[in-house]
Amino acid sequence: MRAIRDSRAAGPHGAASPRRRRPALLAGLAAAAFAALCGLAPATAAAQAAWPSRPVRFVVPYPPGGPLDQVARALAEKLREPLGQPVLVENRAGAGGNIGADHVAKSAPDGHTIVMGAVATHAINPSLFAKMPYDANRDFAPVTRVAVVPNVLVMNPDTAARLGVSDVRSLIAYARRNPGKLNYASGGNGSAGHLSGELFKSMAGISMVHIPYGGAAPAQLGLLGGQTDLMFDNLASAAPQIRAGQLKAFAVTTPRRSGFFPELPTVADSGLAGFDISTWFGVFAPAGTPAQIVDRLHAEVERALAHPDLRERLARLGAEPAPQPPAEFAAFVRQEQQKYARIVKASGARVD
Repeated sequence: MRAIRDSRAAGPHGAASPRRRRPALLAGLAAAAFAALCGLAPATAAAQAAWPSRPVRFVVPYPPGGPLDQVARALAEKLREPLGQPVLVENRAGAGGNIGADHVAKSAPDGHTIVMGAVATHAINPSLFAKMPYDANRDFAPVTRVAVVPNVLVMNPDTAARLGVSDVRSLIAYARRNPGKLNYASGGNGSAGHLSGELFKSMAGISMVHIPYGGAAPAQLGLLGGQTDLMFDNLASAAPQIRAGQLKAFAVTTPRRSGFFPELPTVADSGLAGFDISTWFGVFAPAGTPAQIVDRLHAEVERALAHPDLRERLARLGAEPAPQPPAEFAAFVRQEQQKYARIVKASGARVD
C-alpha cells in the first residue's frame, strides 16, 4: 500500500505531480510580484520627487495686464526658486477664458502645465455658455484658491449728487421710487459686473436697465463720462478712480470689508443681508495629475502667498490672499457653480 501511495504522489519519471507543483509555483509568482512592487515603489517615488523636471507653464486665460495676469506673474516669480524650474506665464485669451482653460484641460496631467482659473472659467461659464469645450469639474484637479478681489458698487459722482444718492440704502430707495430709470454698466452679458447687478436687483426688489459694453474698461469709461449711472466694478480696476474722486464708492460686494478700503461697508451690511459676489483666482491642474504633485504645488503656493512682498503686491491690486487645500477648494468651486447657475438663469444671459 505504501508503494501505491508513493506512486500516486509522484508524476511521470518519479517527479512531483502537477497538483503538488501548483502551490509552489503560485508562491513563487507571489514572491516575484511582491519583489517587483517593492522595486517599483522607490522608482515611482523618485519620479514624483523629481517634479518638475522642466519649466512649468502657467497659463493665464486672459490678456496681459489685468489683475489676474498680474497676480499670476507675481506668484510665478515666487514659485521659481522652491520648484527649481522656471515658471513661465503664457497668456491664452479668448471666449471668456474658455480657450486657455481648455488648453490646460487637454494637457498632459504631469504637473508641467497649470492654469490660473477664475470665477468665470470655473463657476460662471458652465451656466452661461450654451456649449463648453471642457467640464469644469471632471477635467481639472483643483490645487488651491489664490486670491479674492471684491467688486465695488460705484456711481458717477455728478449723477449721485443729482439724484441725492449717498449710500446703498438711498440708492435702493431711489430705484424703488423710480423703477427702470437707473441703468448700470458692465463688461458684457454674463460678466461678473452684470451678474452682480442682477443679484442686486433681485435682492433689493428694484428694476434697473443693464448696459453691456465690450469689456470692463470701456464700461468704466462710459460711467466716468456720465453715459451710465452706476457699475459693479472690480475693486482693483476702480481703485485709482475712487482715490482720485472720479468715482463714488458705496460698498464692496464681499461678506467682509476689504482691507484695501476698510472704510467701505459691505452691500450685505447696507441692507441686503447675504449679498456675496467676488472675483476669485485659483490654480488648477489637468485631471489625473498625481495627488503628490497637486499637494506639493498647493503647499508651495500657500508658502509663496505668505511672503510679505507678495502680499503687498496683491494688496496694490485690491486682492486678498485666500489659499485653500485642494479638497476645500473643489467644494468651494462647486458651491460657486450652484450660486451662479441660479443668477445666470434669473438674468436670462446666454452666450451661444
